[in-house]
Amino acid sequence: MTSGHGTTGETGAAGPTGGAAPAGGSGGAPHRGGGTGSGLTRRQLLGASAALGGAAWILRGTVGPDSARAATPVPPGLPADTELFQRVFENWSGEVRTDQLWTCAPRTPEEVPVLADWAHANGWRLRATGYRHTWAPLTVADRTPESARVLLVDTSRHLTTVIADSPTTVRVQTGATMEALLAHLADRGLGLTACPAPGEITVGGVLAIGGHGTAVPAAGEVRPDGHGYGSVSNQVVRLTAVVLDPASGRYTLRTFDRSEADSAAFLVHLGRAFLTEVVLRAGADRPLRCVSRLDIPASELFAPPGAAGSAGGTASAGGAGGLLGGLLGGLLGGDGPRTFAEFVERDGRAEAIWFAYTDYPWLKTWTVAPTKPLGSLTVDRPYNYPFSDSVPEPVARLAGQIVGGAWGSAPLFGQLQYLVAKVALTGDITDVLLSGGLIRGLLTGDVLTHLLAGGLHSDLWGPSRTLLQYVRPTTLRVTANGYAILARRADLQWVVSEFAAYYRELLAEYQARGEYPVNGAVEIRVTGPDDPAYSGVPGARPPLLSALRPRADRPEWDTAVWLDVLAFPGTPGLERFARDLEQWLLRTFDGTRAGLRVEWSKGWAYTADAAWSDPDLIDRVIPGSLRAGGGPGWDEAVAVLDRHDPHRVFGNPFLDRLLK
Repeated sequence: MTSGHGTTGETGAAGPTGGAAPAGGSGGAPHRGGGTGSGLTRRQLLGASAALGGAAWILRGTVGPDSARAATPVPPGLPADTELFQRVFENWSGEVRTDQLWTCAPRTPEEVPVLADWAHANGWRLRATGYRHTWAPLTVADRTPESARVLLVDTSRHLTTVIADSPTTVRVQTGATMEALLAHLADRGLGLTACPAPGEITVGGVLAIGGHGTAVPAAGEVRPDGHGYGSVSNQVVRLTAVVLDPASGRYTLRTFDRSEADSAAFLVHLGRAFLTEVVLRAGADRPLRCVSRLDIPASELFAPPGAAGSAGGTASAGGAGGLLGGLLGGLLGGDGPRTFAEFVERDGRAEAIWFAYTDYPWLKTWTVAPTKPLGSLTVDRPYNYPFSDSVPEPVARLAGQIVGGAWGSAPLFGQLQYLVAKVALTGDITDVLLSGGLIRGLLTGDVLTHLLAGGLHSDLWGPSRTLLQYVRPTTLRVTANGYAILARRADLQWVVSEFAAYYRELLAEYQARGEYPVNGAVEIRVTGPDDPAYSGVPGARPPLLSALRPRADRPEWDTAVWLDVLAFPGTPGLERFARDLEQWLLRTFDGTRAGLRVEWSKGWAYTADAAWSDPDLIDRVIPGSLRAGGGPGWDEAVAVLDRHDPHRVFGNPFLDRLLK
């Protein structure tokens, strides 16, 4: 029921798929608002689509070049035998939806440089696309017209090979899914420490935006060879990109070893490059135990340092954690951790999902467990939270009412999501029985029976991939902002406590005015920085544009806290709320005690009306966050990408403005 995924967010197969304008389109943020002539505003229609959309959206609007429905003439002079069709581009949240755009699907990597030569000669631009699981405006703009001179390049159809490269590396084409990659590694007894939660996202999209999971070393944990605690991009040891050959003036495939300085600009490129293949390093797989609990109030889990145990939760939206929830928490945790930082210290891997207007977050922790713990449920495949992947009918019904205009139902929706998760995970129906008539009317006996039918999933054990991938495309579709706070490990609890306190204060301030700008959840994850030593390549450098690139002047900042706030697209006041929050984050984590960077795939640079629109953040603050600290960074990355694609075939007006 939550779909921020940290990632994550996937973008295109070789570059991000979000909402930047192609050549001939607007370079601003995706348009929002405006009438549809159907009685609902466009914002409400977007919200309904995002909330309840399923996997069918991926192929929506596909038209062949010879179809009578083809909107525009076939692009002139395309290379012979190009697999070509028209398709509506729609991103994960439904906030970016275009006219029919010409799309091709190269069968081999060698076809891509030929397409790049064609694009340069004819004034077109190429935008990589995959499963379009992203938010940020990095590929095409909302309402991009059919006349735009942009060709989408879908690598998810054919560029999907995954093969062994060496005993500890894998060669993968960028259109392959992360699910296929992790399955291949598992078959060889290998795995990654962490990765984005969705499986149906392309490897290339994850690399383009520095996709990550949640993991730092637990107390006493020694990092095994092949494993790392940063982004997936930092695991790359070699990559192949489409670049201009200055001698011939034509585009070609070129392979960069991680030891080559220029490779650092391609590891996270935001869609300003096109990768066809990478070689990734992995390590011996480490089975994991994943424990879920919902018995610790946010006031304690996110308490200020030194104040743990002194604050309790309230009785609203979750009671006291429930009788069985408290018992389960005692059995699993004993007298152990109670704050978020304590869980991270003990287990190294944690995620908090805090539904809006509730008191008890869903806390997941993963621990390395070579043998099955007593009482854990063994799992042998990913996606082990069916209540989240297949949205229960009461949740879907209330979500539909909210996006249809019942925005004030957000507190009820938050409580409903919390209770559904609690029942399905722990079997505890105490809070349901104690709830008022509205909740009891939604969570009927039949619904509770359905939630419990699949067994309890609060304590799982299995190969790492079965517990690292847990989000399907059928989950609720929401929009999200995203930020990484770089700080000392010792300041982790301070970061989450400051954020949690302000978030609750801001939410209450809006609620007092009768506004409900958040109807999803807060998601909090923790990773380490992109230490290039994890790649195992001598002379490797960190990804220059990664939010996890270490600050040379702040080596003590060894931790990144990822913060996302989720809501249905079109929620009134959402952008204002996100701007208020963003401005507070910038003031609080100003580089003195901790520093702020944006999560590329999510929402950032908010005005009161739209994301990706604040000129000061786009032109100064965000580049400055990757210039601060000295050493190679923003300017070198821009220069390298420009040198290898001086015609900016792999670009769009939004990236032209951002990457300068």
